[in-house]
Amino acid sequence: MAHSQTENSAKQTTDISVSEGFEDFLAAQNLTIAATSYQSGRLYLMGRHPNGGLVLSEEYFRKAMGLHVAGNTLRLLSEGHLLELVSSQNHGSIGKTFTPAKLHPIGDVSAHDLAVTNDDQVVFVNTRFNCLATLSETEGFTSVWSPPFLHGAQMGDRCHLNGLAIKNGSSAYVTGMARTCRVNGWRRHRTDGGFVMEVQTNRVICEGLSMPHSPRIHDGVLWVCNSGTGELGVIDRDSECFIPLAFCPGFIRGLAFHGRYAFVGLSRPRHARFEGLALHDNLKNSGQEPWTGVQIINTQSGKIVGWVKIDGPVTELYDIAILPETAFAIADGMPPEAYTSFPSNEDFAPELAISAQ
Repeated sequence: MAHSQTENSAKQTTDISVSEGFEDFLAAQNLTIAATSYQSGRLYLMGRHPNGGLVLSEEYFRKAMGLHVAGNTLRLLSEGHLLELVSSQNHGSIGKTFTPAKLHPIGDVSAHDLAVTNDDQVVFVNTRFNCLATLSETEGFTSVWSPPFLHGAQMGDRCHLNGLAIKNGSSAYVTGMARTCRVNGWRRHRTDGGFVMEVQTNRVICEGLSMPHSPRIHDGVLWVCNSGTGELGVIDRDSECFIPLAFCPGFIRGLAFHGRYAFVGLSRPRHARFEGLALHDNLKNSGQEPWTGVQIINTQSGKIVGWVKIDGPVTELYDIAILPETAFAIADGMPPEAYTSFPSNEDFAPELAISAQ
């Protein structure tokens, strides 16, 4: 079962291959894997049919980015908007269909990670304004936190703030690519400028990373994708160092957990190779080629226990989420005409719409 819709309504074919025993793994864990790709503009839902076989649903959401799943609600960041999709269990008691229910315009903010706090406040990483933001009925978004070295939210991607981790129901940790105030200044520091910052204290708890993404708290431990090296690992709070657990053959971004398993998103390079990154040498030394998909890792042993490889129009994934107690799910996409023009950044947040410095 597969669904696909492109911007020009032409069908595109997505081929998937899976590791041996993958269907049995999904059955044993009773879950569906969700993934987004801004590059292909898709939400992918990967599950299993109760009568046997895998189910892949792919639907069009322009520049699909951050994901958050809670109960029967799936939230998704798409170009200029935050969407809420609500599910109904109309495939017996195990399958879900997600249908768009709300569309919140947030502006051209290059939104990345997405989370929901204990008081049901939606928080997302507003990369273009270098801040954490929440929804605003009058201005699209409201800044709720920004790195102290920037002295407030500012327009222009300066530090490439991208990742957000929730702890005890509150925003706890963020990742960024460099502590710089210059627009696009982070690009000069891709190899070792990355940092993890504690939101409540404004303190950097780990630095020297390479393009870090997807900080997540699981079982009280802070996990991070050190994307520029291809390593999934944890932050040791005593030494404030990154400790790698496993190497993944691709640019890793998107991280979710279920029990003792980590689900990591992999992307192929935008160009011929990962120029200037340790990932290039790590791939060469391991004798592996980069691929796009999801790798499943046992967090207790670091061993790879399964994978899904995606071929076709998608080469890059952004986020990963797990739908527990769900054999399979499908979604109704957003047709291109639904993406009406949205107000400019100046209309949404005039006090932040300063000229690039």
